[in-house]
Amino acid sequence: MRFSVDPWDPTYGTSLDAELGTSDQEIDAGVEVPPRSWAPIPPDPGVPAPEAVLFVDGVRRVDAQVWVDEPVGTAPGLCASYAAGVVCCCGPGGAHLQTVHVRRGVFTTGEAAADIVTTAGTYRATRAAARADVAPMQVLSLALQRDLADLELLAAATAREQHAGGDDLLVVDGPLRGRQHLPRTIGFVKSHRSEYLPADLGAVVAALRAGERTPVFGLGTSWERHTWYLRLPGASGTPWAGVVRVECSADLPAAQAVALAARSQATLTRYASSAYKDSRAPQNLYPIAGLERGLRRRLGEQALLYRALRRAATVTPAPA
Repeated sequence: MRFSVDPWDPTYGTSLDAELGTSDQEIDAGVEVPPRSWAPIPPDPGVPAPEAVLFVDGVRRVDAQVWVDEPVGTAPGLCASYAAGVVCCCGPGGAHLQTVHVRRGVFTTGEAAADIVTTAGTYRATRAAARADVAPMQVLSLALQRDLADLELLAAATAREQHAGGDDLLVVDGPLRGRQHLPRTIGFVKSHRSEYLPADLGAVVAALRAGERTPVFGLGTSWERHTWYLRLPGASGTPWAGVVRVECSADLPAAQAVALAARSQATLTRYASSAYKDSRAPQNLYPIAGLERGLRRRLGEQALLYRALRRAATVTPAPA
């Protein structure tokens, strides 16, 4: 029996779901070439990499689960630390951390939501509306993710202000939604949960070699974007190993989207990680992995924060 092994670390789920969900997204396969002309597109040696590449990412960590006292009963809550930042790869100095934002919050469905002040910092209160169709903890996790997305947008906007008008490329780790207005920006999607292309065009993805991409196509219903698939170097022999999906704003003319796609080939392949260094190789680009480590260090010591929350919980609030 012959088989191949996906190098993606299974503790992070899978890079490709065994059964991709059926997508209701609308597809325009003719943005770059007619569908009948779809074929792998090799990198253009005449397209240079940008002088600076800015990578944006965020991390989150739940420090404690809490229960918020209500007039009747209790409501669940999550105390979390989260951070977003930008690492700049530019010039002879190599990569450096350019922007960091760190936040702490308590997310709860309780009406009595209030900040939690501890000796290790303050957890700002965010009230999330309960939903009958979603488990309470999932509601809180989604609220935390929305705040993290806002923080990533702040980091990306700050980076754009600092590099206004330069020869650069801003790479957002994950979908571009909410950040598609930023100039010279692409979204970098490492894993795949939905099957967007029909079978004949999907076969082009499986046929990609390292550095090659699919033609640009349009995607979207509730929000639209230009997108394309790219295979990074260093992947194993499985059909979708090392394949990432890259996207840019649908507001860009087709020619500009195609130019960004070509530039992504000249840029992203340079930062593909190796399996012996990263369990999510090659999709977890080296600058993103380094940024994640730097951000996690800035979240603080979890055990210390947990003890501070326990102490704060024993303090009787002053009467109103």
